[in-house]
Amino acid sequence: MADDGLEKSAILLIALGEEYASEVLKHLGPREVQKLGHAMAALKTVPRARMDEVLAEFQATAAESSSVSVDTDAYVRSVLTKALGDDNASHLISRILQGGDTNGIEGLKWLDAPTVADLIRNEHPQIIATILVHLEKDHVSDILNNFSERLRNDVVLRIATLEGIQPEALKELNDVMLRLLSGSANIKKSAMGGVRTVAEILNYMGSANETTVIDSIREYDPDLAQRILDEMFVFENLLDVDDRSIQLLLREIQSDSLILAMKGASETLREKIFKNMSQRAAEMLREDLESRGPVRVSEVENEQKEILKIVRRLADEGQIVLGGAGGEQMI
Repeated sequence: MADDGLEKSAILLIALGEEYASEVLKHLGPREVQKLGHAMAALKTVPRARMDEVLAEFQATAAESSSVSVDTDAYVRSVLTKALGDDNASHLISRILQGGDTNGIEGLKWLDAPTVADLIRNEHPQIIATILVHLEKDHVSDILNNFSERLRNDVVLRIATLEGIQPEALKELNDVMLRLLSGSANIKKSAMGGVRTVAEILNYMGSANETTVIDSIREYDPDLAQRILDEMFVFENLLDVDDRSIQLLLREIQSDSLILAMKGASETLREKIFKNMSQRAAEMLREDLESRGPVRVSEVENEQKEILKIVRRLADEGQIVLGGAGGEQMI
């Protein structure tokens, strides 16, 4: 969710009112709710022109007053409580409005990566691995980036070799984690961890840390490292994606994001993208690429990662088919 889109979403939720906003938030995941919660909390006064612009996009009428002034702290607290219930909302509200922490796997989903890393970094690496496989892949990647290199490599290796989690292993974590077992001693082990899980986590990680992790795993087991690499889908793998899928993807990407991402793309990939745009759009993109000055490698990588998140979402929804590494081959 781009910064401009995030702000628009926050303004819209405030304009909708608590009841409707809470209904919208019920359909979002922890990361999206956290981002929107922060964005709403940051909005103190919304100029009428901005409100008009946002509401026009949703075919709504403009607000009557010249600006919207709300007690955003109270608003966020009320909306999140109605959408998520007292327990989940309290975790997120304390983080957004005051700061704070919580325990347990479910609670960790509502905290930012540095906070989670601080909470679990002193646990045994096997326990850390067991916890992380329950979280979203991009969240796990951010958490791992907050660990020391040695701990990060150790934990990723354990995730890669984790074939399943027995209920007894979860019982050792803490009382909150017992909720995952639903009080049953006959629950079969969960199929979590493994090569695909690590590949998806590394896809979200910065290239420098990604390389050191793979190198560390290669020293332990070269075949395992190669199997992880074979499952990974990186920006250049878009070359293996069919034209129809590229066209669908381009509709989801903002132009500024695409320009930055393509600064680090090969000429072959650039041409593939150009040919799946209208002639006018391709010409404008070429001009923008040529006129854009030097940019940090980290900025390029970040935009590429954001686009890959969109790729994975579209693939999960069945809208596009991935080929090459990490995808199903077509014959």
